[in-house]
Amino acid sequence: MRHKVHVATAMLSAAALLALAGCSTDPGVTPAGDATTAGAKATTTAAAVNWFDQALYTKQLAQRSVTPVGAASQPYLQTIDAKLVDTAKFKSPGAKKVCFANASISNPWRQTGWITMNQQLKVLKAAGVISGMETRDAQDKDDTQIADIDYFIADGNCDAFLISPNSTAALTPAVQRACDTGKPVVVFDRGVQTTCPVTFIHPIGGFAWGIDSAKFLIANLKKGDKVVALRISPGVDVLEQRWAGADKLFKEAGINAVDHFTGANPTEIKKIISDELAKGDVKGVWMDAGDGAVAAIEAFEDAGVPYPVMIGEDELSFLRKWKATNITALAPVYSNFQWRTGLLAIQKIFAGQKVPSEWVLPQSPITKAELDGYLAKNVGMPNGHYAKFGGEDLPGYPAVWQKRVMP
Repeated sequence: MRHKVHVATAMLSAAALLALAGCSTDPGVTPAGDATTAGAKATTTAAAVNWFDQALYTKQLAQRSVTPVGAASQPYLQTIDAKLVDTAKFKSPGAKKVCFANASISNPWRQTGWITMNQQLKVLKAAGVISGMETRDAQDKDDTQIADIDYFIADGNCDAFLISPNSTAALTPAVQRACDTGKPVVVFDRGVQTTCPVTFIHPIGGFAWGIDSAKFLIANLKKGDKVVALRISPGVDVLEQRWAGADKLFKEAGINAVDHFTGANPTEIKKIISDELAKGDVKGVWMDAGDGAVAAIEAFEDAGVPYPVMIGEDELSFLRKWKATNITALAPVYSNFQWRTGLLAIQKIFAGQKVPSEWVLPQSPITKAELDGYLAKNVGMPNGHYAKFGGEDLPGYPAVWQKRVMP
């Protein structure tokens, strides 16, 4: 039986859903990516409570230890705890047009994925599976993406919809309208509050990130130590859950964690760190995404104080700074290869092959023991590239990713 809510918030109660919806639709909450989020202070608030779901937390805690099904050489096709759905009604020969409503390509993680997706698209076009992909970029705006989806629906020329939502609650009605056309809908990365997509593709999830990162900091800090948490923006399920999971563990361990929204602005990140250092020692830095991690480390260098225990991401700028400074660090991963999985799911759907209703991909952080290996594997890649992007077997590797020209 499929989950009542087909997102990373899948098992929330009805009351919690109302609170959750308010996180991304309330006028006082800025949509993801809006520059006005920079510097907005978010103390341990109702937002973290509203987004916390014990059942989903427990599920993702367990999935971190599950061995994925599928070839290790193809992590983008691996699954965890998959419940397959029949797609026979969509089986159809010939090349299909995909309509992609994308939240944005406004940060390095999304840019890396966009490049990978387009190289996967070339393979599927050459194989006669996809005739073309019309893409509309919402530039991190809910209203724009809703209009994009409605444009695709009204145009009537889409064989399948691929959607990476900008935020959770706001995009749900538009995704439902796409499903109501009777054509297959595939959602990936961020979730929505409807069960209608054929499959929702994502790594294990935000709680897994929160658990991995908080456990690492707790293991390397003492009770009462201060951690500054740097968050990109509110209202996005996976980001909210990263913080909700970490915040729970910090409280239980007696870690003094204060959180701020940064808009991923390096200048704002440095200002936040500087202000917190002026109040006393900062022993750890937690991030819900690694974009800006180098700026956080540089703030400690500018202040002439010891480096913190650090949570970043598998972006190469952070991995290289980690190596250069020899800080105590962990690089959580939100598997970037999901950008190609969406197109491969559409291939399977039109072939009438079963796909998971919730396609959970592997997600494992890079540790100190693995750092040198991933740096060696990505020599020549730009700083904005993600080490575990999973596209090494695609045409154009490595030159296309090295040039980093947006398609």
